[in-house]
Amino acid sequence: MFRHAGRLVTRHPRLVLLAGLAFLVLSVAFGADATGRLKTQGYDDPRSESSRVASVAAEHLGASPNLVVVAEARGGSVDAPAARSAGAELAARLAARPHVSAVASYWTAKAPELRSRDGRAAMLVAHVDGEGEQLGARVERLRKELTAPTAAGTALTVHVGGPALVEAELQDLSESDLKRAESVVLPGTLLLLVLVFGSVVAAALPLLIGVLAVAGTLLVLSVLGGLTDVSVFALNLTTALGLGLGIDYGLLVVSRFREELAGGHTPRTAAVRTVRTAGHTIAFSAATVSAALATLLVFPPYFLRSFAYAGIAVVAVAAVSAVTVLPALLTLLGTRVDAWSVPWRRRARSGSRSGSRSRFWEGLARIVVRRPLLAALPVIGLLVLLAGPFTRAGFATPDDRALPVSASSRQTGDLVRGAFDMKGSSALTVLTTGTASPPERADYARRLSMLPQVAQVVGPDGAFRHGEAAAPAAGTGAGAGTGAGAGTGAEAGTGAEAGATAGSVGQGPDRFSVVPAVDPQSRAAQQLVRDIRATPAPAATDALVGGPSAVLVDAKDTVKDRIPLALSLITGTTFLLLLGFTRSLLLPLKAIALNALGLAAVLGAMVWIFQQGHLRHLLDFTPGPLTTTMPVLLFCIVFGLSVDYEVFVLARIKEAHDAGQDNAGSIVSGIAHTGGIVTTAGALLAFTLLSFGTSQVSLLQFFGIGAGLGVLLDATLVRGVLVPALMRLAGGLNWWAPWPLGRRVPRPASRSSPGTGPDPDRQVPPARAPGPAPAHAPARAPVHAPVHAPAPARR
Repeated sequence: MFRHAGRLVTRHPRLVLLAGLAFLVLSVAFGADATGRLKTQGYDDPRSESSRVASVAAEHLGASPNLVVVAEARGGSVDAPAARSAGAELAARLAARPHVSAVASYWTAKAPELRSRDGRAAMLVAHVDGEGEQLGARVERLRKELTAPTAAGTALTVHVGGPALVEAELQDLSESDLKRAESVVLPGTLLLLVLVFGSVVAAALPLLIGVLAVAGTLLVLSVLGGLTDVSVFALNLTTALGLGLGIDYGLLVVSRFREELAGGHTPRTAAVRTVRTAGHTIAFSAATVSAALATLLVFPPYFLRSFAYAGIAVVAVAAVSAVTVLPALLTLLGTRVDAWSVPWRRRARSGSRSGSRSRFWEGLARIVVRRPLLAALPVIGLLVLLAGPFTRAGFATPDDRALPVSASSRQTGDLVRGAFDMKGSSALTVLTTGTASPPERADYARRLSMLPQVAQVVGPDGAFRHGEAAAPAAGTGAGAGTGAGAGTGAEAGTGAEAGATAGSVGQGPDRFSVVPAVDPQSRAAQQLVRDIRATPAPAATDALVGGPSAVLVDAKDTVKDRIPLALSLITGTTFLLLLGFTRSLLLPLKAIALNALGLAAVLGAMVWIFQQGHLRHLLDFTPGPLTTTMPVLLFCIVFGLSVDYEVFVLARIKEAHDAGQDNAGSIVSGIAHTGGIVTTAGALLAFTLLSFGTSQVSLLQFFGIGAGLGVLLDATLVRGVLVPALMRLAGGLNWWAPWPLGRRVPRPASRSSPGTGPDPDRQVPPARAPGPAPAHAPARAPVHAPVHAPAPARR
């Protein structure tokens, strides 16, 4: 199949290149607006209880506050006459702005919960209409207006934050980080490729495949962004994985093409043979990586599903481009693939003539197969040591602490957490569906207020603290927003301000705002969610719990519930694909086991870095628990890339084994041919991924450093040491499979390229062709013939 594909592509190379150019232009033209269609957030399960609470509250109880404003008195207390006047004016100006509603403040609502402990700061909350870039532009404009030096006179200093501004700043920073990374990665990658190939032309070809993959994926994301929710962070994966896989596949194709040219083939024949061998490897690699990334689709949060969309598109475009556009271009270039050579060109060409064998990796492979246990045990010990911290991993949902301390929403969030008893966006929302009498509702609120770690409960019938009534119910209608319950407007992002709950009596579900006395990401807050859900609701009613801590609990439960299915899918599809590729029962199992060990090491290192904070000064981030979705994302991506390199290595080992070499010889030959390619590809991909370690967003730092470290470990220690060591220990079991799955007897190999089989397209130049053999000359014995077979009669 791949030989026919190679013939077709090389027969009409200019037509193929024209089609590739048209695809690139189309992708750039229609994919340029992909960013405007993508969103932040998407970390929660839309079918979870906390998501249902947010949906019901928005439908029946009004818009949820998503803007938090903290005003600090420049001298004295916020209760001073000048501060009160400036605060009331600030609230009125905010309420008068277009697209702003549900404004509540300490000065207008007289709610002590919106006043800091030392009395030097007060809080305002509001809702800003819109979504995506439109919402981001509105809250950014409000931030500039409210923080201007004359906005609150001389009495107050204003800080703006809240979920809406967090999303806007996350999107802006991720875009700027992406542009900065691209400006460094593209020229840096080209320089590294020139160092590897010794030719500017040969170096530019893999980069071309990467650019095609990125552009094509932007087109896909632009289309999907208009149909469903897609995370803006998928753009970062598109750049990293597109360049990485494009370079991986391009390296494999260009290296094999140069090897075939050095074997005496014409450019077209070399391109056909390259598609037949490297194309087969790329097809299986793309299938395994896509299967690993497709596992993300079993998780409901669209943050994870977005990476599946982007990843599968990147893999597909990179693979198709590598076996169509690149062979067509190589056919036209021919020996000019080494054009624009650099001073070390002779050494590069010498390496290509020797069959792309790496002396270093060949020497290392010989040492490993000679002493497999001695080589493998220290590497296994190191990976187990790295994996240790993962046993102490904690998990949280992203908030403003993912941003740098210079971000406005981060500064406001730190101020709220440090100065206010009401933790800003920490209040839990409890909705009761059904009909309950006022005494039953009051009793329910009283019982909730008696739970551990509860600071206050505000319901339709008043506020309660520690089982005692703290304030009567606010009035209904328009005045509700100024009643005592309005103090819970600090729960920005979890529902409308609590003052509106009084107006909801008899008109929809009843709401109770439960304000915890602990950080919403803490274990105590998560236990509080479970305690509330275990508390009996009023008779004939059902209670639903939402809010930040409930979102975290539901997110962890969603991941925990889906992990068994995800593991089954990713291991099952990987096993079946590698079984079909190698026709071996043991090699797929070995690959899965080594991938699991490498992933455990990476996740342990991420806990050591980001949760325990050992590199916080170097990377400039705030230590904290791991985001619930990031370990899942890292698992699928690193697993897929690990299988990618596994296919590269096994393809050449299998070729050598099919050519008649013994177990040890085929291992050494395979590592010698692929060690340099895999290490180079891994280093280039790691360079791209690690560039995100300079990001200002800790989520991108986690992804880049984690994936980059996983690629480096896999391309060096795992593929260079553990794979040959375990295959040497397994011996003949490497290639055993039950009879129905047994491999066919390999055909004799071509002498010019071991393991590729006879080539009907081989064209040997006349100057190199041997003289005609006599008609009665005996046939040459196949390379896999037994050593004791009788030799042919000599004339």
